[in-house]
Amino acid sequence: MCGIVGYVGHQQATPILIGGLRRLEYRGYDSAGVAVANNGNETRVIRCRGKLAALEALLEQEKPLGTCGIGHTRWATHGRPSDENAHPHKVGSVAVVHNGIIENHVGLRVRLRAAGRTFSSQTDTEIVAHLIDEALLEGAPSFIDAVRKALRQIEGAYALVVLSDLYPDQIIGAKNSSPLVIGLGKNEAFLASDAPAILEHTREVIFLEDGDIVELSRKDVRVSDVDGKPLSRAPRTITWTAAQAEKAGYPHFMLKEIFEQPRAVTDTLRGRLLVDKNDAVLDGLDLGSGIDRVVLIACGTSYHAGLVGKFLIEASARLPCEVDLASEFRYREPVITGRDLVVGISQSGETADTLAALKEAKSRGARTLAICNVVDAAIARAADAALYTHAGPEIGVASTKCFTAQLAALTLLSIHLGRRTGRLSEDAAADFIRELLLIPNKMTVALESMGEISKIAERYKNAKDFLFLGRGTNYPIALEGALKLKEISYIHAEGYAAGEMKHGPIALIDDGIPVVVIAPRGKGYEKVLSNLAEVRARDGHVIAVATVGDKTIAEQCHSVLWIPDAPALLQPLLTVLPLQMLSYCVALARGNDVDQPRNLAKSVTVE
Repeated sequence: MCGIVGYVGHQQATPILIGGLRRLEYRGYDSAGVAVANNGNETRVIRCRGKLAALEALLEQEKPLGTCGIGHTRWATHGRPSDENAHPHKVGSVAVVHNGIIENHVGLRVRLRAAGRTFSSQTDTEIVAHLIDEALLEGAPSFIDAVRKALRQIEGAYALVVLSDLYPDQIIGAKNSSPLVIGLGKNEAFLASDAPAILEHTREVIFLEDGDIVELSRKDVRVSDVDGKPLSRAPRTITWTAAQAEKAGYPHFMLKEIFEQPRAVTDTLRGRLLVDKNDAVLDGLDLGSGIDRVVLIACGTSYHAGLVGKFLIEASARLPCEVDLASEFRYREPVITGRDLVVGISQSGETADTLAALKEAKSRGARTLAICNVVDAAIARAADAALYTHAGPEIGVASTKCFTAQLAALTLLSIHLGRRTGRLSEDAAADFIRELLLIPNKMTVALESMGEISKIAERYKNAKDFLFLGRGTNYPIALEGALKLKEISYIHAEGYAAGEMKHGPIALIDDGIPVVVIAPRGKGYEKVLSNLAEVRARDGHVIAVATVGDKTIAEQCHSVLWIPDAPALLQPLLTVLPLQMLSYCVALARGNDVDQPRNLAKSVTVE
C-alpha cells in the first residue's frame, strides 16, 4: 500500500510531486523518491530511506528541474526499507513507481538474470523496469507498446506509473487491483494512488478500472487496454475536502480501515495460495521438518489472533499449539526446545514485550518466525524468518484490518504446516483453500449489511457493562469484541467462553445488560442457543451475530447482526466485523475520538 504521484504539464514537476506525496504519506513511510524528466536529458532520480522529510532535505540541496515526473512513498512488501529499495527504480531509460505485488517476480528475475541483466534492489518492482527497458531495446514501436509487452508477462496486483528518457513529455500508468486515479487540468495531467494527492490542482478526475492503461501528455489523455483497444472512462468532479479525501470519504480512518479488510486479506493471501497444488507457500520459507510444537506469542489484539491461530494449526497440522501473552512469557521459565516453532505476532513489529519474548525463545534454541505488517521491523529482524501481512498502514489506534490480515497469515501458516506434516490431505486442503478464497467477498457482503448497528449503538451507548460470549473459534472473537469496545467506547466489557457463563459471569446479568452472543451455525451452535436462553431468562438484552437466514436466532434476540455462512475455522474473519462496527458506532454515539482514543498508542514500544 504505497503512494504514487505523476505529473506532466507546464509547471515544475518536483513541487507538485512532493505536495502530492505529503497527502499520501499515510499510505507508506519507509522511503520516498522522485524521478523528473529534464527536457530530453537523462531522467533524474532522487530517493532515500525514511519519511518524506528525508527526501525533502535532499531536494533542498539539489532540486531536479523538469515538467514531467513521478513520485513515490513506500510501504515495504518485497525488500527491506533502504535507499536501494526505494522507488522510483530506473533501468536504462525507464523509471518506474509501483504499488502492489508482482506475484511471479521470482521466475521473471531468474529469466532476466539468465539474459544478462543485473539487479540493484530486492524489490519486485525493479523487474517491471527491466521488462519495459528490454522491450524498448528490442524495438518496441512506442513507449506504450513496450509497457503493454511488459504487462503481458507479469501477474499480480499493481498500480504502475512509468517515465522514459526516450519519451520525456509522456507518462504511462496501468492498473490492476491497486488504485490509480487521473487528474485532468488545463494543458496538464496528473496520476495518483488517491485523489487527495491532486485535489490542490484539480477536482476533475477519472478513476481507472482493472486492466486500464493510460497515456498522459500535456494535451492528451488516452485510456486503452493491454491489447490497445481504446476505452472510454467518464470524468467525475470531486466534492470532498482534502481531509475527507485522505480517508477516501470516510469520516474516520478506523471506519475506512474496517472497510479495507477484504482487500487486506486478499493482499495477504495473494501469491501464497497454490490452488493447483493445494498448498500454501510462505515467501520462500519451508517450516515443515523438525517441528514438534508451535508456540504463538503476542499482546492485545494480536494475542486474540493467536488464539484463533491455535485452532487453525491444531486442526490442519495436528501439532500441539500454545498461545502465550508475550508480556508474561519470559518471566515464567518457559519450557522451550529446539523442536519448537515460536511465532511472534505484532502489527507494528516493534512491540517491546513480543520482541523480548521472541529473543528469549530464540536464546533457548527455538526456531522463530515473525508475523508482522512492517517489513524489516525489529521483530522481523530478530526472528529467523518473517511472514509479512499486507494490510498497509493502519492509522486508527484500535487495530482492525491488521487483525484480519493476521488471521489470514495464520491460516496460510496452518495450511503450510498441515501439508508438510502430511496431516492435511490434498482433498482437505483443496476444500479449505476453496472456502478461504471466498472469504474476502463474504467479508464485503457482511460489511454491506450492517444497517441496524447505529440503532443498536444509540440504544446501548450509556450501558455501564457489556458481555461478549462465543464458543470454539469465536471465543477469541468475543475477547476481541470486548477489547474493541473498551478501547474506543470506554465502556467496561468482558469476553467469555460461552460454556463458562454458568461458572460465574451469569451473576452479572440483570435487567437490560447488553450481551453479545456470537452464534453462527456450526459446531456448538445448539449449546450457544442454550446460553442465549439463559441470558434472556435473566432479562439480559441479547445482540446476536448469526448466519444470515437463521430464523431461530431472530426469534430469540433483541437484535441480530448477520454474516454469510462459512466453515468454523474461517468464521472469525467474518464474525469480528460486526463487533468492530459496533464498537465504532457506540464510540461515535458517545462522542469519543475514534481514531485516537485516550491513553492508547499505536505501537507499544516499552514494557
